[in-house]
Amino acid sequence: MSERASPPGGLALVQALVNTLDIETGRDALDTPEGRAPFGLTEDGAESARALRESLRATLLAHAGHPPHRAVTPLGELLARAPLVVTVDPADGSAALAPVDDGPLLSRIAAAVAEAVTAGTWARLKACEAADCHWAYYDRSPAGRGRWCSMQVCGARAKMRRYRAKGA
Repeated sequence: MSERASPPGGLALVQALVNTLDIETGRDALDTPEGRAPFGLTEDGAESARALRESLRATLLAHAGHPPHRAVTPLGELLARAPLVVTVDPADGSAALAPVDDGPLLSRIAAAVAEAVTAGTWARLKACEAADCHWAYYDRSPAGRGRWCSMQVCGARAKMRRYRAKGA
């Protein structure tokens, strides 16, 4: 839905997972093998991926100053289960958290969150405030006050609703 540029680093993975559900239509990409493939998921792993997705969505809504869309397992509880290791680059000595292996989606998401926290970009990944959307987007606005995934779609709808409410 969004015309915005992809977020930096591993946040693209987080955004991609959150955006597997189209709230407006109810279409869930995790229902299909093609939709699960980019995340390395089998049908058996889809349910835990959905729980992670909705926990991430609630956190991204919080980043935008909105309450959770529904009751979810807190993201911290889910990420605490992710096996990560500290890696150190021998060339420059830089350190990072990385998944123990490349397989588990939970570990890759946890590493992406850790990278974004360190880079100062985590709070810029938000969920659209439109209740029928909640699409993840990266807020590149100078003040960090973006509200919608798309100004042309969700932003325009919200502004039109506000305009109509004034005239009534």
